[in-house]
Amino acid sequence: MTPVQKLAGLVVLILVLMAAAAGVTWQVQDWRMGKQLAVQAGLHQDDLSAISNAAAAQARTEQDKRLALEHHLAIQDQQHTKELSDEKHKQAVIRDRLATSDLRLSVLLAEDPASSCNVPAAAGTRGLVHAARRAQLDPAHAQRIIAITDAGDQGLIALRACQAYVRAVAPGVLSTP
Repeated sequence: MTPVQKLAGLVVLILVLMAAAAGVTWQVQDWRMGKQLAVQAGLHQDDLSAISNAAAAQARTEQDKRLALEHHLAIQDQQHTKELSDEKHKQAVIRDRLATSDLRLSVLLAEDPASSCNVPAAAGTRGLVHAARRAQLDPAHAQRIIAITDAGDQGLIALRACQAYVRAVAPGVLSTP
């Protein structure tokens, strides 16, 4: 073996040892980095789990609020429907009583300012009456007046229902009377 061959063999041996050292170092670094990446992945997974749990809890809370609001609105709707039904029943009873002449509507008559005393000139055998003078309305006119007040009552009930809905859905939008 010539000295050049020995030198070349030594250089090849050194290169092989350097390559082996680099490979071993690379493998050790890979193990260390793999371990660090595994730890980071575990921490990341823990963070993701915590975020997912918080989001799920918030979603459940919002769903519970929505369900409570829907239940509250359903109860209010039932209440307003009952009020409307009761009011319609009352109006029907009044219309029936007007139709059967069981009930008569009357209006106050305008008084002459000169005679502001309600005492009749001569007292009759029935006694003294101090009431204001009234005139009875025609039943057809009374029916129209009842229909107008019925529509007004239904409108007021609907308005209260709308206000209650807005107060329930968007608190603070309407000031409470």
